[in-house]
Amino acid sequence: MENLRQEITRQTGYTLNEIQMTHFLTYERELLDWNQRFNLTAVRDSQGVQIKHFLDSLTCLLAFGDSIPNRLVDIGTGAGFPGIPLKIIFPQMQLTLVESVGKKAQFCRHIVQTLKFDKTEILTYRAEEMGQMPIHREKYDCAVARAVANLPILAEYLLPLVKVGGLMLAQKGENGPAEVHSAEGPIKILGGSMQKIKEVHLPGVTETRYLISIKKVAATPPAYPRRVGIPSKSPLK
Repeated sequence: MENLRQEITRQTGYTLNEIQMTHFLTYERELLDWNQRFNLTAVRDSQGVQIKHFLDSLTCLLAFGDSIPNRLVDIGTGAGFPGIPLKIIFPQMQLTLVESVGKKAQFCRHIVQTLKFDKTEILTYRAEEMGQMPIHREKYDCAVARAVANLPILAEYLLPLVKVGGLMLAQKGENGPAEVHSAEGPIKILGGSMQKIKEVHLPGVTETRYLISIKKVAATPPAYPRRVGIPSKSPLK
């Protein structure tokens, strides 16, 4: 875990305090324990969890700069990534985790209770449903997703949730730049503007990852997001 702390500092400039270190140790222990009973994640070793989940999640810090989101929504969070690692860093942040798979949502509730987090909710809605709910639509400073869908589809999931002036973050694999090209039209339609594509390199991981930042510059038209299932069947162009 000390190696993780050093790598986080090297990559993001943040240094974990002892409370945060303890939280990550607990998170790792509980994740590995649950993974023996439920298929939460394909990563099943300590080093893999620390690098491929914890460090990867915290590379989102590179997009925040000095603008720490007060309210963040993580769509398709799985076992809590990247939302819970970001909450460990920013405990005052209001976090909404969205996960439709029951066992994964159950684990998120368990770890949130174990770490005694407040200002955190776990929802099982679909993103298309949330985007049309007044309580969620354009209410978040940041919407983030990791390995959920191709960017044209993901933009329709996330941008309706982001307030004007806020940020959409997509954590992508090696196809990230190509996805950005195919998503330029949908991003504009949905009120977004491409801000930055940043390469991310994780120790021991050969694949280059990309952190894609999209600024919300205009309100999303009321027609979006479309009904559940439509964005994935017929992506915007």
